Parts: sequence; structure tokens; C-alpha cells
Amino acid sequence: MRTGLPFDDVLSAAQAGAAWAFEVLYRDLSPSVTGYLRLHGAAEPDDLASETFIGVLTGLAGFRGDEDALRAWVFTIAHRRLVDDWRRRSRRPQVADDAGDLAEHVGGDVEDDVLLRSGAQAVHELCGTLPTDQCSVLLLRILADLTVEQVAQVLGRSVASVKALQRRGLRTLRDRIEQPAGKTSRRSAPLRARPAMTGVR
Repeated sequence: MRTGLPFDDVLSAAQAGAAWAFEVLYRDLSPSVTGYLRLHGAAEPDDLASETFIGVLTGLAGFRGDEDALRAWVFTIAHRRLVDDWRRRSRRPQVADDAGDLAEHVGGDVEDDVLLRSGAQAVHELCGTLPTDQCSVLLLRILADLTVEQVAQVLGRSVASVKALQRRGLRTLRDRIEQPAGKTSRRSAPLRARPAMTGVR
């Protein structure tokens, strides 16, 4: 935990109803959750993040696991709220114009450092050109700092599928980043809309 307090102590206190402990969990996770929702086209990312943490608060007493498991669980709730938001608006998701908290939350053990080298604004712009499933995988890996296994859990996909989507997404971004300045091609043209997600539970 960023506070330096042992995670088990904070979790136990939060599960017992201590407001200060839930606040610690909220401060630790909410910037990444809000950034993920914003970059994935939530109409009101702050409101959706609040809904996410209401769900966390409601289900926290029954949670069992370590800090990594908690992070994966919170992002699973956030992703489900996001999918519900997409369905409510009955249109394909669009990446928002604000790069939000991405610059402060880059990390994750990915196969390539292409996103780290490109900068937050470039990541924002480039991810907006990817299909939704590839974008989801990369944002959860980079922004949420989840493992491949955790991303598979969040998206309701197999580990092999997540790895394949990650490879394709990173390959596409690397090609676009390394493309000479001013040179455009069909591959680098932004997509007007990304297809709706499949395989989401």
C-alpha cells in the first residue's frame, strides 16, 4: 500500500467497516480506475468510478485474497460498469480526449516497452486507433498494472486470447510509433469507431 501500512491490516479494517481503511483503498486504486474508464470512453468516468467503489464497498466483506487479487477484483467491477455504460448509451465506445491519469500510472510487466517510450498523449491517441479488445488488454496491462491472468479474469477471456491480443496490439503500436514522421498509411489511419466488445461476462 502507498501508505506504508500492511495490506492485510488495511483490508481487515475496511471489511470491519472502518471508514479510514476504505479511504486508503480508494485513494490507492481510484486514479487508475478513473483513468481506465475515461480512456475507454465512459460518458461520466468519475461517476462510473464512484459506482465501481460502491460495488467494492458492498462486496468487500466477502472478498478473500491478497493485494493483487483485490486490484483485479476492483477492475473486474469497473469493467462491468463500463460495459453497462456502453450498453446504456447503445453506441460504440469512443476514447475520450483527456489522457487523464495515465501519465502517473504507467507500469506493468509487458512484452514490449513501446507504450512507455511513447508518452501518455501518444498512448492515448494510439490506443484510440485499436480495436476495443486490444485496447482493453493494453490499458489493463499498462494502466491497471494487471497480470495477463488477471486481465483474462476481468475480460472473461482465456489467457491465450489475452496474450494474442496483447501481441497484436503492441505490434500495431510499435509499427505506428516507428513510422517516419509525416508518413501515413492505411494501417495508421485512426478508426472512426471500434467494434463492440465480445466475450465479456
